[in-house]
Amino acid sequence: MSTLLEVRDLHVEVAGEEILHGVDLTIPEGEVHALFGPNGSGKTSLMMTIMGFSGYEITQGAVLFDGKDITDLDVTERARLGIGVAQQRPPTITGVQLHQVLDYAVDNGLCPREHLQELLAQARLDDFLTRDINGGLSGGEIRRSEILQLMVTQPRFAMMDEPDSGVDVEAMKLVGQMLNELFSLETSHPAKRRTGLIITHTGQILNYIQADKGHVMMRGELACSGNPRLIFDTACTSGYEICVQCINGVEV
Repeated sequence: MSTLLEVRDLHVEVAGEEILHGVDLTIPEGEVHALFGPNGSGKTSLMMTIMGFSGYEITQGAVLFDGKDITDLDVTERARLGIGVAQQRPPTITGVQLHQVLDYAVDNGLCPREHLQELLAQARLDDFLTRDINGGLSGGEIRRSEILQLMVTQPRFAMMDEPDSGVDVEAMKLVGQMLNELFSLETSHPAKRRTGLIITHTGQILNYIQADKGHVMMRGELACSGNPRLIFDTACTSGYEICVQCINGVEV
């Protein structure tokens, strides 16, 4: 299985302060990985760096996508390569309505109009088409809107920042269904999937979508990798601080 995303010895600074300290991460094509960790551990910073957002300065290391070094590419160039992101707290874009983004995808051949109508009905966002992007939406509505845009644009590699945060039980089930469809290349062969990285603090999303591998981030470093359910169950039992002992080389 070929590697789609590779992060090598990544050191990142924000406003002159190093927040990622030598992160190594490999995600093969067709796998969905989960990234765990407490608030402030660097999960979102890693995602923003992979996407190429400004303000995240790579001082050492590299980001490779499909074998190509994209370390110096901007966010637009990375999006054109097939990298997409659903942010936890995306900004409201005044003057740009949701239907304009979706229509652009349809007009550029990314999604048939008929399929868009099906996705809108599934996401229950028909009533929000004429609103500004993320304007006045609840947390659950923002999650659905962000995932809908990924479903329409169909990136090769999709990242989601805490899709299970601030979402009630009913909405969480819908978000899970949308994520499963996003990552499914063929509905008749659910094991054939697109590639992705899902950041989660609560781990609730694991009840709705199968992750192939899990990683724990602590204090800007990856502490461990392995079975996502076992990792999260251990974190629930012993807390994420047990991962600090792994980083420091303490036997547990």
